[in-house]
Amino acid sequence: MAIIKVLVDTSGFFALLDRSSREHSAIVQLTQKSNYQLILPITILPEACYLILTRMGHAAMRRVLSELSYQSPPLETIQFTDLAKISGILQQYADAELDFVDASIIALAERLNITHILTLDRRDFSLIKPEHCDAFILLP
Repeated sequence: MAIIKVLVDTSGFFALLDRSSREHSAIVQLTQKSNYQLILPITILPEACYLILTRMGHAAMRRVLSELSYQSPPLETIQFTDLAKISGILQQYADAELDFVDASIIALAERLNITHILTLDRRDFSLIKPEHCDAFILLP
């Protein structure tokens, strides 16, 4: 069984942590599939920490960061060259008002040749026409 790399968006990451989310159980099941390798873009962490802090509390945020430091899926950083790509994506899709985090995920997906994104943000990722595939496969 081939390994499928999956970039994790903030919404998917938060729904994984938030047991009250309607999508929580579907995302947990997805993350338990042995052929999916989750990759956390470093750019989602500030957004995710803010959501965790405001909706679950400071202790929950500290706990998540502590757990990530011990058993994190791989963290993917952006490179200097990704910034030009991110800027181009933001310009190309200016009418949709994509944010930096979404544009960074798209740039990483293109650089790393990843087609799967764990996200609840169907609108933004559905309108993107990636350079490396016909369309993103959005999970769950």
